[in-house]
Amino acid sequence: MPTFEKNGVEIAYTDQGEGDPILLIHGFASNKFVNWDYPGWVRTLTKAGFRVITLDNRGHGDSTKFYNPDDYGAPVMAEDAFNLIEHLGLASVDVMGYSMGARISAFLTLNHPEKVRRVVFGGLGYGMVGGVGDPEPIAAALEADSIKDVEDRTGRAFRAFADQTKSDRLALAACMRSSRQKISEEDVSRIERPVLVAVGTKDDIAGSAQALADLIPNAQVLDIPDRDHMVAVGDKVYKAGVLEFLEKTAG
Repeated sequence: MPTFEKNGVEIAYTDQGEGDPILLIHGFASNKFVNWDYPGWVRTLTKAGFRVITLDNRGHGDSTKFYNPDDYGAPVMAEDAFNLIEHLGLASVDVMGYSMGARISAFLTLNHPEKVRRVVFGGLGYGMVGGVGDPEPIAAALEADSIKDVEDRTGRAFRAFADQTKSDRLALAACMRSSRQKISEEDVSRIERPVLVAVGTKDDIAGSAQALADLIPNAQVLDIPDRDHMVAVGDKVYKAGVLEFLEKTAG
C-alpha cells in the first residue's frame, strides 16, 4: 500500500476509485481498514462515483508510531491529513471523520478551509466543544498488562477494541492523552462549509448532534437510530444519509 513521508512522519493511505475525492479520517484505536473498508464505506462511496482516500493517523495502523503525547493532538494530526492532500496534488476534497477523526476533520477545515469542500462529522456532536470525558481511564486501560485488570467500562471497551485491531497500545495511550483538544463555540461557528453531523441516538460518548449543528451556519443533523458509538459507523442509515448530503450539496 502507498505511503508518503513528511517531517519525519510516514503516513500510510489508500486511494481508490474515480471522481470527486473524499478523504476519510478514522477514529481512535481504529485504522483505515477497520473504520472504512470493513463496514463497506469505501465500496459505497466508490460505487457512488467518488475517489475515496483513506489514511492511517499517526500512532495507528501502518503509520509512524510515537510514544510522547506531545507528538499527537488533533491539530497536529490534521496537518498529516493536509500533507496527504498536498502529496496527492488535490485542490480540494470532501472530508468525513469519525469520532477522533471528526475532531481532526474540524481542525483541518478550520486551518485549511480552501482544501475542504464539505465535511461530515460522524460520531461526535457537542463533545467536540465540551469534551467527551476523562481520557486517563482509557489511557490506563491501554497500558494495563491485561484487560482483566481494567475495571472502567469505557476503558475496557477501548482496550478490547485496541486488542481486536492489534494496535500498538502504548502509542494509543500517548495519543489518547493529547488528542481530544476542545474547539471553542466561536471557532466552530467559523466553519462555513456545508456540514453533516451524524451521531447514533444511543451514543453516550459523542454529545448532542443538534447542539453542535446549531453552532455551524450550514450544518444539518443525521440521527442514526438505535446505534451506539461503536456500531453506528457501519449503519445503512448513516451511509444513505451521507450520500444524500453529498448529492444535495454538490456543485
